[in-house]
Amino acid sequence: MSDLVMGEDGLARCMWGASTPDYALYHDGEWGRPVRGDDALFERLTLEAFQSGLSWLTILRKRPAFRTAFAGFSIARVAEFGPADEARLMADAGIVRNRMKIEAALANARAALDLPEGLSALLWSFAPPARPRPATFAEVPAVTPESTAMAKALKKRGFRFVGPTTAYALMQATGMVNDHLRGCHVELEPAGL
Repeated sequence: MSDLVMGEDGLARCMWGASTPDYALYHDGEWGRPVRGDDALFERLTLEAFQSGLSWLTILRKRPAFRTAFAGFSIARVAEFGPADEARLMADAGIVRNRMKIEAALANARAALDLPEGLSALLWSFAPPARPRPATFAEVPAVTPESTAMAKALKKRGFRFVGPTTAYALMQATGMVNDHLRGCHVELEPAGL
């Protein structure tokens, strides 16, 4: 089985990006495209943490409810959430109701608010130099020295649920690395541009 799949539209995609219509939209229009801005990266970091142990499709389908529940992922607003908000989030069937992940999201907003350089600058400081696109999924790492360093730096600053694997998934999703396979129709400019 090839790691690339030809879609009904005649476009070659990374295999996972052709498995459902939701994935195809995400793969084609969002995954791997550079994301900047503190709130936008806080959203991606939060969703990657909630995804831990679950299917990304679950998170993708719940993303509108997450955006509503977490005040559009405004760092300043989420940092102000208190016990009543935690209870509200635990009762919200539209999101993943995991107390440790909810508490981590609130703690991460507070930690992000305390970053003098801002979340975007900190995260992007770990983006590796551009490299050739992988030919197969076997060439795609789950962890890299950069994602390990990012996770360590975030934990040092009080972030939770941000291990090296989550950090690498964030790097992939936000265009810090380009793991669209060679031959995939999605062509992206190198992240540093």
